[in-house]
Amino acid sequence: MSPSAAAITATGVRHCFGQTRVLDGIDLEVGEGTIFALLGPNGAGKTTMVRILSTLISADAGHVAVLGHDVATEAEAVRAVIGVTGQFSALDDLLTGQENLRLMADLQHLPRSERPARVAELLERFELADAATRPASTYSGGMRRRLDLAMTLVGSPRVIFLDEPTTGLDPRSRRTMWHTIRRLVSEGVTILLTTQYLDEADQLADRIAVLDNGRIVAQGTPTELKRRIPGGRIQLRFADPDQLATAAELLQAMSRDENDLTLQVAADGSVATLRDLLGRLDDAGLDVEQLEIHTPDLDDVFFAVTAHPSSPDAGAQQASAR
Repeated sequence: MSPSAAAITATGVRHCFGQTRVLDGIDLEVGEGTIFALLGPNGAGKTTMVRILSTLISADAGHVAVLGHDVATEAEAVRAVIGVTGQFSALDDLLTGQENLRLMADLQHLPRSERPARVAELLERFELADAATRPASTYSGGMRRRLDLAMTLVGSPRVIFLDEPTTGLDPRSRRTMWHTIRRLVSEGVTILLTTQYLDEADQLADRIAVLDNGRIVAQGTPTELKRRIPGGRIQLRFADPDQLATAAELLQAMSRDENDLTLQVAADGSVATLRDLLGRLDDAGLDVEQLEIHTPDLDDVFFAVTAHPSSPDAGAQQASAR
């Protein structure tokens, strides 16, 4: 990726809280108009990295730039082009949805003549117009997250940091948020998100970095990361214990579940491998009640590259500032 195409660059970023090194030489490059997902166990340093990128705290070492602006020396210029949505909503529950957006428009110093139209546009865009005059305290979790993101967009940021944007949302609300994120990127916005949901990263991200104990332990597109991990398998379910036992011996099963009458067999997911397996079962007169093919996914990647638990991130205090 050429420097001109990079919305975010980070080189050799280090940060400590007391004697604890939270980030230890982080290198990242995020292309303009793309979604970059930062994954990692609790305490890996994800939120700390977002706080550095968004100028909320300073790195102890390394260089960070957003749209060509140095985060350390041009913090105001960085803040003018970014938006931040933290893990927890920063709404004023005593204000209505409309009033929360008006307050943000005031804080962003939008021209007074533009504020009503911008507020109305965002309420409509995030499907909050009908609830505009209700106190934010009455909003559902999904509505609160949509209003939170709408407030982030008041100043039309070109780069948005989303720190676990769908935590606590029901499946329908998560899908709605995914649609909103994709639409923003289609309009040219760059998004860096942290998430605990691996399916979310798989669905949304153009590129992924896995952070563990303050270091990047894997990085690439979702497809590239999954290709690095062995572990494809086929799960078979049988009608009775005798057939299960015979099949387990015949196929040299990886694992066997006597209660569910299932066994798992190592496989690369190819048609040839599946055809051979079914042929051997047919020759032995064994009937399969159910068959599932599993190829390596981001769960496999995550557990393969983060092989141990991490301690709580001392730097993960929540920042509500935008």
